[in-house]
Amino acid sequence: MFDITIVSQFILLGIFVGFISGLFGIGGGGIIVPILTVILLSLDFNEEIVVHTALGTSMAIMAITSFSSLIAQHKKQAVLWNMFKMILPSVIIGTFLSSFLATYLSSFTLAIIFSFFMFVSSIHMFFGKQPESKDRIFPFKIQFLAGGFIGAISALISVAGGMFIVPFLVAQGVNIKKAIGTSSAIGSPLALSGAIGYMINGWSFGDFESSYTLGYLYLPAILLVSIGSVFAAPFGVKVSHKLSITLLKRMFSLIPFFLSIKLIYDLF
Repeated sequence: MFDITIVSQFILLGIFVGFISGLFGIGGGGIIVPILTVILLSLDFNEEIVVHTALGTSMAIMAITSFSSLIAQHKKQAVLWNMFKMILPSVIIGTFLSSFLATYLSSFTLAIIFSFFMFVSSIHMFFGKQPESKDRIFPFKIQFLAGGFIGAISALISVAGGMFIVPFLVAQGVNIKKAIGTSSAIGSPLALSGAIGYMINGWSFGDFESSYTLGYLYLPAILLVSIGSVFAAPFGVKVSHKLSITLLKRMFSLIPFFLSIKLIYDLF
């Protein structure tokens, strides 16, 4: 059973993730998954399913966090709803189907996949390279295919798609702040679709001893982390619209990189 220390860790994690979500238009899975895995291991979770549970729980948390960011970004008129409508359908399909694939992979394999994409994301964010702006909107076919790919990868590594959606939109000439706002809008239904997939698959394949689980979703973490994240996300949005975030991005890029290494180390 968890004590006040575990409760505090969940809430503090939520505050940090919420702020990061609002600031960068990402869901925060790169932070949630490795830290949550460590906490669950301290609660004697089955190592065979601990990463699956961290991924599913992270998706559920991000569905809530991203919705809070969506509301704040909409108030700033930073969401391009036409782009949202083109990308969202395939994102949901890709995310949901990919959550079924994750069930058949071991915790260590998922950790390797997660760490690889976090490493690539960290390098990209640190050096701040943005795709060349083409100042034109891609055809619907490209939007649909890209959305399916983004959704599939996002479910495997439990991110709300921001690390892929933002550069994809910028490559079409979308202003970076509107790209972040639109990414936040897409992130909520993307994460919800993934969470539902992990919940369904957890019922079928999970081996749980805890009564606080719903499939691969760990309910106490969803509640406590979400409380902190919903509170902090609007502050991240405010900062993103007032300050240059280049230095902050470079600082933040180191966090998922080192946490991913720790995740693999803890599972050896």
